Amino acid sequence: MAPGTVASARAAAGVRSELDPDNEDHWHHARIEAPFSGKLVFEGLATLCEIWIGDDKRCESRSMFLPVELDVALDKPTDIFLCFRALAPRLAEAPRRSRWRPVMIQPNALRWFRTTALGSMPGWAPPGRPVGPWRPVTRIACAAGALSIKRADIRTSYDGANGRVSARIELERGATPRRATLICGDVGATLESGANGSLQGSLAISNAMPWFPHTHGDPHLYPLALKLDDVTIDLGRTGFREITVDRDVDGEGFGLIVNGAPIFCRGASWSSADVTSLAGDRASYEPWLKLARDAGMNMIRVSGVTTYESNAFFELCDELGLMIWQDMMLANFDYPQSDKAFTASVEAEAEALLDRTQTSPSLAILCGGSEVFQQAAMLGAPREAWSGPLFDNVLPSVAARLRPDLIYVPNSPSGGALPFVAESGVIHYYGVGAYRRDFDDARRARVRFASECLAFANPPEEISLARAGVPAISHHPLWKERVPRDVGAPWDFDDVRDHYLERVYGVSALALRRDDPERYFELSRAVIPVVMETVFAEWRRPASPTRGGLVWMLQDMRAGAGWGVIASDGEPKSAWHGLKRAFQPVQIGLTDEGVNGLHLHVINERPQSLDAAIELVCLRDGAVPVKKAARRIQLHAREGTTLRAFDLFGEFFDISYAYRFGPPAHDATVATLRDVASGATLAEAFHYPAGRSNARRETGLSAELIADGDEFALIIRCARLAQSVHIDDDNFRPRENWFDLAPGVEKCVALQRRGDGAPSGVVRAVNALEEARYGI
Repeated sequence: MAPGTVASARAAAGVRSELDPDNEDHWHHARIEAPFSGKLVFEGLATLCEIWIGDDKRCESRSMFLPVELDVALDKPTDIFLCFRALAPRLAEAPRRSRWRPVMIQPNALRWFRTTALGSMPGWAPPGRPVGPWRPVTRIACAAGALSIKRADIRTSYDGANGRVSARIELERGATPRRATLICGDVGATLESGANGSLQGSLAISNAMPWFPHTHGDPHLYPLALKLDDVTIDLGRTGFREITVDRDVDGEGFGLIVNGAPIFCRGASWSSADVTSLAGDRASYEPWLKLARDAGMNMIRVSGVTTYESNAFFELCDELGLMIWQDMMLANFDYPQSDKAFTASVEAEAEALLDRTQTSPSLAILCGGSEVFQQAAMLGAPREAWSGPLFDNVLPSVAARLRPDLIYVPNSPSGGALPFVAESGVIHYYGVGAYRRDFDDARRARVRFASECLAFANPPEEISLARAGVPAISHHPLWKERVPRDVGAPWDFDDVRDHYLERVYGVSALALRRDDPERYFELSRAVIPVVMETVFAEWRRPASPTRGGLVWMLQDMRAGAGWGVIASDGEPKSAWHGLKRAFQPVQIGLTDEGVNGLHLHVINERPQSLDAAIELVCLRDGAVPVKKAARRIQLHAREGTTLRAFDLFGEFFDISYAYRFGPPAHDATVATLRDVASGATLAEAFHYPAGRSNARRETGLSAELIADGDEFALIIRCARLAQSVHIDDDNFRPRENWFDLAPGVEKCVALQRRGDGAPSGVVRAVNALEEARYGI
């Protein structure tokens, strides 16, 4: 019966006829073959559902996001029926009047129903609202007097040295243990009897190992258990951490401080592990979240246009050191906040979510929802209409009661004179991006925290397109159908990417698409990392007011050039590789400061000190060094600093080509950060004073395949600087891709198996005339 949706069941059965969930009732059937006494728990029913046990209609569920728990006593085999009623008749009956009507989510009457926006956003996601038991249905046997938990309220806290766990346990009726012990790690504490037969107590762990996002330390977890006499109940794992908000000296900022360490939050917004089935098991989540971790992300935002994820999602983020920004499933609409039943349902959602994730250290932020305030403000509603009692009172009260260790944000975006003003609070920043501003807008906007940013139609690699049968023709109907767009706008996100392709490479996207489509797609993939690395180099510099940036989005919901930095088949796109470089905990970045030359920004987010050497070289014709400098640098743990190239040189050199006394003396600058002890390259940054171009020339690009048992890698070299080097291999995925390579440097790229064959592929660079083949 579950978990799954009507769409996933039809797909599994090979049914390809059109599905109209809004106008059809759908029945699900299961049979309990033996007598059973206990509870049936329906963890998620989308969306209007009647629960029948035999001939008895026991319940009507009206929320996709609330679990339903029923006591049953079955003395014979019994049929269970779930009837999912058509939503269309209810939508037609819903009150139509509202203060504003969003275009993005359709129809407006959905504001009355507690269901996901997935399937209701033309141009954003595949059509078709989910219907069915999308989360598991479980049976819990309740034998008289058995020692089992009815409800557990478990809190953790951390004071910078010691961790504390407090617990209040309610047992099922009739359960009376002689002794109850709460255990965390190697520490145990006896729980005492409290009111109404509850068990209460706490324990302390001295010098506890704190939980950190993986970029800044170890996401340490402690096993948690409850021992009732001789029965031990596993309560999962927990971690100790303290999160506060830095508002900056002007009170307008938003930055997280975890265990006393300022955190630059970077990551992406989550869409779904499987938009058809809405899968919520560990195996479905794990590949996506590991790729997020491997890219250096330390935060995942679950946006208000998606769904609440299962406990497995939070457990994996706990393990991987990924903080979670959790939106309530409220987006864009003028919700009926004066309707008591509606408000009570949302309050119950928040309670259910925070109750089941109480011990999760990765859950960092609870946000009231997505773009409700922004939508109201942009459509001209007065300030008093932006928020309301749900966001101002109900949700923060639930958070304070159940998870006082979280940060509450009323809405994303919010915090300024207008919700979408970048220099205050939390912002959805699309200056560089949809608004097609130049790169310097990333500094001028004074972004404080971008909970959404940098959305582009990111082309997948060729292997992803081939698997899905999507033609690499940007104006093919199937291609355009999968390019995200805002309904009503006379442009889509292909057009946004094309703007920056023209800006970076000085070529007409229209002409290139027509005359050389292969080159068009090569540059389309190459430009996205350039844009993302440029923006994050700006935001991560020590003097920047920006404290975080979450890219829209992590993964595509279907094959094509979606917003995801990972394709729908799990293959990283060029954007993922660019972010992996931009998000390194130990980083060197370059920013063009005009007549002040280049600034070098060295960042050490690790808990250990850094002893490194900076090498700065300016190249003419991509090969000849015309200016060099070097400096040793030592940084404390979690410290950053900025150096001026002029100081490194000790004399004038027009490194940014701002003075322009004649033609430029060089065409590229390479900054390298090396570990002093090992000589290993920690990070690199590149700057092109006259910009990149569409020109190609001989670079001496070569690739050597090396093997160590079943492990393979490529040694890539060039004689002249190679831009956006990329590897294409059907059987192996490169661990690094779409990178610039300095001349004389040996780059070792590990290959990860994804097929049955031997390594065989080609290495190219966007500025190289030649290509390097390897393997068979």
